Amino acid sequence: MAVPDLADPFAQATVAVQDVSVRYRVPSTDAAERRRRANPIARAARTVLGNDPKVIVRALSGISFVARSGEQVGLVGQNGSGKSTLLRIIAGLENPTKGRVLAESTPVLIGVNAALVPDLSGEENIRLGCLAMGLTPAQAEAAVPEVKELAGLGKSIYLPMKTYSSGMGARLRFAIATASNPHILLIDEALATGDAAFKERSEARMQGLRKSAGTVFLVSHAAQTIEETCTRAIWLNHGRLVLDGPAEDVAVRYRKWAWAIAKDKPDVAKRLIEEAFAEREQTQVRVEEPRSPRRYTSRHVRPRGVSTTNPKGR
Repeated sequence: MAVPDLADPFAQATVAVQDVSVRYRVPSTDAAERRRRANPIARAARTVLGNDPKVIVRALSGISFVARSGEQVGLVGQNGSGKSTLLRIIAGLENPTKGRVLAESTPVLIGVNAALVPDLSGEENIRLGCLAMGLTPAQAEAAVPEVKELAGLGKSIYLPMKTYSSGMGARLRFAIATASNPHILLIDEALATGDAAFKERSEARMQGLRKSAGTVFLVSHAAQTIEETCTRAIWLNHGRLVLDGPAEDVAVRYRKWAWAIAKDKPDVAKRLIEEAFAEREQTQVRVEEPRSPRRYTSRHVRPRGVSTTNPKGR
């Protein structure tokens, strides 16, 4: 993956998202109602043929960006903006309708990569999760004390996971996922649960990953969390990339827009998001022949390499 200014410690790209779009065909009660009012013969034909009324939902539209080593990228946006879908695309758990994603190594998505069993204790699931992520039995055993400390579940670590609250489960999954020191870590709301002590420990852990040239993606509905813990933020709205830049700037502008929406001030919200769209500069990612032995694995297809151009170097 060739990128400009390789002297910059952040210049080595780890994830490239190239013009990714995702569309789903889903059932719609509104479409069903319109069909009920349609010609009876046409309605009967659709029933016989099994053509259920469906609509197209655009979960992501033309998303392009490049993430680099040492970056902690926050994804902000309201429910339905496409944040979790984008994480699943990067992880390779879903295929985009259009576009592709290249990754330097296999991304670890918390809550998916750790194959945990509800009937086993938290401690037993630590070993199982570490093995599922590629650690050797000896490495998995050595990781147990650190994972226990990071999760901070006390005596509950010895109880079956089915007795855990969703927050306790999220904390354990985060601790397990980071035990393998993943180069690319994807976190979906995992830090929204837990006390202040867990938040402090988890943030320190993510900072450690960044210092070891890792890349972290964090989805959170709390813009303040993104502002405090990330170096960069991407604002999504209805599947479109609104703004991509320094975490503090993007998070503050998103919070102002969200406040305007909450206070029923559509004119203010419209102005804020239009200003953000106008300032955004497109990133273009293109596939090219590699110039070095470094290899990047496509999450969906297998191109040979990638380069990126952007006026801001993103």
